[in-house]
Amino acid sequence: MQEIKALIEKEIRLEWRQKYALNGMLLYIISTVFVCYMSFKLKVDNIEPITWNTLFWIILLFAAVNSITKSFTQEGAGRQLYYYTLASPQSIIISKIIYNTLLMVVLSLLGFLIYIIMMGNPVMNIPMYLVSIVLGAIGFSTTLTMVAGIASKAENTSTLMAILSFPIILPMLMMITKLSKSAMDGLDWSTSYDEIAILLAIDAIVLSISYLLFPYLWRS
Repeated sequence: MQEIKALIEKEIRLEWRQKYALNGMLLYIISTVFVCYMSFKLKVDNIEPITWNTLFWIILLFAAVNSITKSFTQEGAGRQLYYYTLASPQSIIISKIIYNTLLMVVLSLLGFLIYIIMMGNPVMNIPMYLVSIVLGAIGFSTTLTMVAGIASKAENTSTLMAILSFPIILPMLMMITKLSKSAMDGLDWSTSYDEIAILLAIDAIVLSISYLLFPYLWRS
């Protein structure tokens, strides 16, 4: 736990010093939402709820890919070798997943706030929609962090990340959009227990696989 805490503090200090992900992703979210506003809300003044929901999750998905890709690529081989002598691989992957989860939760909630200000708010069950955002942020972070670790061993990181993450992201994205659609329709919580359970199960499976398999990847 001390190693994980120290590594998370290291990630936060590096981010605060460089501010690449936070500033870049905020700019990406604001500009993308503004383009959606100019294309849909400003011209027709009425956007279908399903289109509203789909656009929001597309924005968050690309924000997650762009922000988490740098998890391993921003650190050179020398620094990774230095980490190898100090901390266990399990601590490294868990700390990166926790940090990326915190980063994605903050970006997702800020993006949701900006999105409803500019595009309106058709969501009838806000707490359920916020739960879907948090579960989506956790799912994106756990999946893409592990995939980023695998892709960092190859040359074309972005392409490999897209190929490896697609089979895992797709079922997760289907459950998230279904849960968020139920929230937009104002349905009761009991109708979405299955989606919440499946999302939690996917997150737990990916986290367990990352914990078990990352040491072999790290040693290579």
